[in-house]
Amino acid sequence: MTHPSNHDALADAAAPELAGMPNVVDNVAVARLYGEPLFTMPRDLYIPPDALEVFLEAFEGPLDLLLYLIRKQNFNILDIPMAGLTRQYLVYVDEIRGRNLELAAEYLLMAAMLIEIKSRMLLPPKKVAEGEEAEDPRAELVRRLLEYEQMKLAAARLNAVPQFGRDFLKAQVYIEQSLQPRFPDVHLVDLQEAWRDILKRAKLVQHHKITREELSVREHMSMVLKKLQGRRFVEFEELFDPHKGTPVLVVTFIALLELAKETLIEITQAEVFAPIYVRLAYSPA
Repeated sequence: MTHPSNHDALADAAAPELAGMPNVVDNVAVARLYGEPLFTMPRDLYIPPDALEVFLEAFEGPLDLLLYLIRKQNFNILDIPMAGLTRQYLVYVDEIRGRNLELAAEYLLMAAMLIEIKSRMLLPPKKVAEGEEAEDPRAELVRRLLEYEQMKLAAARLNAVPQFGRDFLKAQVYIEQSLQPRFPDVHLVDLQEAWRDILKRAKLVQHHKITREELSVREHMSMVLKKLQGRRFVEFEELFDPHKGTPVLVVTFIALLELAKETLIEITQAEVFAPIYVRLAYSPA
């Protein structure tokens, strides 16, 4: 006598549940109804006839419909066959009257105009002076259709132009600003103007000593650094002493350039034409 295995017992226990499930591939639900999975479409599903409507052509008004009928039938817009055009137009109007009466009112007005033009064409033409052509009842309608077609083509060309928000978006980048103020860079022209001003004032004070002294650029670099010690900003002009003569001014200026080259000092200016300041260069911890 053989006993069923555990696998067979589990299959027998799950049989009632699987029996109510349809035979579908991978048991994938096609929809959910009140939260329950739906594996097959109900056989008694009823869809009302007007539940789905498909509009193959959408018109923006009576002129748009007339222009569509003329182009579809390859009619000459300057010689419109009013009988055929009016008949096709009324078929469309009868279709929309049963769906949207408010929309059909505008089309009915154009239908009355078409019928009037058709009736006027059946009447004998009015007598005109010799050499003049008889007035065509379709002339006003043709003029309106030609103007509408020009506006429609122009609107299509404008719509083809890329538009902001539809075809492309404006790129926006956020750059976090530094908390420390950044002074504008000092241009070479500003330094030259400041140097010329110092030289002009130095010429006002001249010493008539026939002596020769050796000036050290390194020594004046140390003197400039001492003047900047303990001070946040020092004006560019305060670092020069015109009473010591032009040679000292030249060496002091060269010492400033060497210090700036070795990034030991910073030369700043708050804005254009503002005073030039010098301070010790440092890196905050």
